Amino acid sequence: MSDSEDEDTPQLSSHALAALQEFYAEQKQHSEPCEEDKYNIGIIDENWQLSQFWYSQETALRLAQEAITAAGEGGRIACVSAPSVYQKLRALHRQDFSVYIFEYDRRFAMYGEEFIFYDYNHPLDLPEKIAAHSFDIVVADPPYLSEECLKKTSETIQYLTRGKVLLCTGATMEGQAAELLGVKMCKFIPKHTRNLANEFRCYVNYDSGLNCET
Repeated sequence: MSDSEDEDTPQLSSHALAALQEFYAEQKQHSEPCEEDKYNIGIIDENWQLSQFWYSQETALRLAQEAITAAGEGGRIACVSAPSVYQKLRALHRQDFSVYIFEYDRRFAMYGEEFIFYDYNHPLDLPEKIAAHSFDIVVADPPYLSEECLKKTSETIQYLTRGKVLLCTGATMEGQAAELLGVKMCKFIPKHTRNLANEFRCYVNYDSGLNCET
């Protein structure tokens, strides 16, 4: 290249070059998941009109880890009306389990085959690909604190699970939960991102780490 051609080539100022480098650095940061990303609940926000109330980051992580441990290596996890646990499970980027979300909110269809449309009013209206007793653990959070909702959701849980159940619902549902699913209240107390009027608890029917003091 001649000296004249070199002089005609546009040159960036030091300020513009620094700005461009900063832009590329930000783009790389957004394209590569950072360590903090695995502690985010997910990209879908809660919808109060659908009776959705997300767990706190700590609770979502604890329940996700509990589900992974209970399912075992290569296990299958069903999240029934428990979208924040499902999103946390996906955010962990683990390959040693599979997970499905059974949810009325069709926004979760973005997750492809892992999304199963679910209406608790029709507890066994599930696609043929979902075989009976095909999940190592079912994590369920019925959307309403009512005996009817818990009873119908329990039908779904009993159909899906091979045995293990992790139920999250109000403390007032303890008796019904024990009767319907044989679960017992855990010591671990789940928390939400927003304060709820009703006391919330976890229930399991197996030897669980959630019964350890926290």
